[in-house]
Amino acid sequence: MKNITSFGEILFDVYPDKKTLGGAPFNFIYHIIKLTGQGNFISRVGDDEPGRKILGGLTSAGISTAFIQNDQTHPTGAANANLDENKIPHWIIEENRAYDFIEATSSINDLIKNKTDCLYFGTLAQRNVISKETLRSLFGKKIKYFCDLNLRQNFYNEDVLISSLENADALKLNDDELKILNNLLLKKSENEVDLIKRLSGNFNIELVCLTKGEDGAAIYKNGETNCCKVNVKNVVDTVGAGDAYASILSIGYLQGWDIGKINKLASEFAAEIIKVDGALPKDDNVYKSFKEKINDG
Repeated sequence: MKNITSFGEILFDVYPDKKTLGGAPFNFIYHIIKLTGQGNFISRVGDDEPGRKILGGLTSAGISTAFIQNDQTHPTGAANANLDENKIPHWIIEENRAYDFIEATSSINDLIKNKTDCLYFGTLAQRNVISKETLRSLFGKKIKYFCDLNLRQNFYNEDVLISSLENADALKLNDDELKILNNLLLKKSENEVDLIKRLSGNFNIELVCLTKGEDGAAIYKNGETNCCKVNVKNVVDTVGAGDAYASILSIGYLQGWDIGKINKLASEFAAEIIKVDGALPKDDNVYKSFKEKINDG
């Protein structure tokens, strides 16, 4: 199994009645570790109660904290969630949090150089120059780069978008994010398929995945296209569905599965996650059948 490292935010999703661990890079690597038994996470938390709670929780879950830095100045990340009538979250993300200040270190460089086959990243942790420059110092290595765009509020600009796309071997985005990329970078009045082809060609991206909520997902690779839609009953919470999808997508991409198998399994896994409360399941039962399918692949 390939070694996957995730870079970016870990934070508390704050609801009116509870707090849960969140952050797309964390949700992603949590699934990766549960599915494959391995994975590393680069992030930063505050020297505060939420930060200590995160470190303790990760240790209890068997997840290494070796590359999670401690910030003496900035507080642990937080995002305030409101769910609309369709149970889709709308976030207010606090600024100047610990994960905005991830520092480049020799141990992180060694991790990427010697113990990583694929680096996952998004755009939120690039909103501050410190974390952005640390991430960019990890680009250009002889590994794969998986970008899950995850555009949030106004925490992105053309520089971040172009750098992310230029360094991505595989890209996951949703239909709203495709519109934003088109408005800012492509500026073409074309259909979805042609925009994806242009995006892939302009930035030399091997695989592009477009997620479309209840309308399913489409994967484009080497001129091939696969579309998949899973009908789900009893939706509890859509938070984290994209991160769950991304975990299987990255595993399948690195294992060289055909895009039909990737899309089907990733869609099925995301469908299971939206049946539970929160982005992460309370127990590991949901992972069992998917671990077997991954190992069979």
